[in-house]
Amino acid sequence: PKQEQAGNVLEASAGRPWADGVSKQDQEAALVQFSEGNALLKESIFVRAVEKYRLALARWNHPAIHYNLALALMNLDQPLEVHEHLIAALRYGPEPLENEKFEYARNYKTLVEKQLARVDISCDAAGATVTMDGQRLFVAPGRYEGLVRPGAHRVVASLDGFLPSDQNRTLLPGETTKLDLKLFTSDDLIRYKRRWSAAMPWLVMGAGVAVAGGSGFLHLQSRDRFRAFESGIAECGGCVPPTEVADQRSQGNLMQRGAFAGYAVGGAALITGAVLAVLNQPQPYRIDPGQEEAVTVDVTPLLGGGSGGALATFRF
Repeated sequence: PKQEQAGNVLEASAGRPWADGVSKQDQEAALVQFSEGNALLKESIFVRAVEKYRLALARWNHPAIHYNLALALMNLDQPLEVHEHLIAALRYGPEPLENEKFEYARNYKTLVEKQLARVDISCDAAGATVTMDGQRLFVAPGRYEGLVRPGAHRVVASLDGFLPSDQNRTLLPGETTKLDLKLFTSDDLIRYKRRWSAAMPWLVMGAGVAVAGGSGFLHLQSRDRFRAFESGIAECGGCVPPTEVADQRSQGNLMQRGAFAGYAVGGAALITGAVLAVLNQPQPYRIDPGQEEAVTVDVTPLLGGGSGGALATFRF
């Protein structure tokens, strides 16, 4: 919108709240500074105009001075101060500004609010100091609502004995960002996890024991076959053994080899399970309270006759 500054006359009628308690001398001094600021504003000498308006406000907190100061600051890229002074300019309605200037002020205020980001920050941890970009906002429990420049900002809540809550946010113009800051001790954020399911090493060792036990039974069967073969040879007096006797030895050899292979597999499974049990001890880690915990995967071995595999289970 087009910039229209307030004129050189400051409304000071009796009974007006913006004039209460302001002496005639202060009013006249403020009017001098205000008029000089207006002349500088027309010449686009904004920095000096701001200085004059601030001097005028020191004498008289008049809405028209706030309005013209906002216009000068608008040209100096000071949107937060612009908004502050527009709020002050609108405080008493249109009367101290005139209707036209009052509408301009409302339009400027709406425009500035669309260019700024709004924050709503709260913290309930009693005694915590909450800062934004290094500037203290409040001591908790409390809440801060206000406008800030868009872009990257850092909000921190700190309290002795607690880990600081450090939030980095990129704020967008015209949007509201809400932050509820929580504080935690180190112990609050410690979790424990295993590489695999707690049962996995024991399942592997159990499978090893089962394979070894089966191999022992197979070994006993092979011994019985060898004894049957030897008995058959003794009965025939050292003759060439018949087929059924020779088969006893062949079966015994086959069972014996299977038993030895089973011992090797079972022993390897027992050793592997023991190693996995050591590696699978709970390990501490720290969680980020601002993020969800990651998806975890459990892997369980599947052992079967002549085949193997793994079962993967996802947890969210």
